[in-house]
Amino acid sequence: MRVHIATDHAGLELSAALIETLSAKGYEMVDHGPSSYDAEDDYPGFCIAAAQAVVRDQAEGVEALGIVLGGSGNGEQISANKVKGVRAALVWNADTAKLAREHNDANLVAVGGRQHTVQEATELIEAFLTEPFSNAERHKRRIAKIADFEATGEVPA
Repeated sequence: MRVHIATDHAGLELSAALIETLSAKGYEMVDHGPSSYDAEDDYPGFCIAAAQAVVRDQAEGVEALGIVLGGSGNGEQISANKVKGVRAALVWNADTAKLAREHNDANLVAVGGRQHTVQEATELIEAFLTEPFSNAERHKRRIAKIADFEATGEVPA
């Protein structure tokens, strides 16, 4: 599986650790930056690029997910969710990580690098990456309503 990853300065150490750990487990890691520490960097460009790459890969039939990191993960999740076709979920425990995939078919995960140890964050992300979508009809119906709104701007019933 291809995994696109992006961060800001607050998640740079975590990003490096995840790239190393997940590469060793066989994931094809694609780093969208930044490449060096800059306390004044701006995460939206990095996170949007990773989100666009996930959507593009999935549209081409490539099995792909994404990871966005920051101090809290909030801004990174918001940025990623501005990309059409993205369902980015901020996770903070194993249940939220698994449910993001199982119920919402989330294609990006957001984690706050200042909220978790490297080990905790790695466990959350691995839970997200390994959990399949349930394909339950009720979840597919809800995701379709979100996609319809995204395409039309009309609020679903």
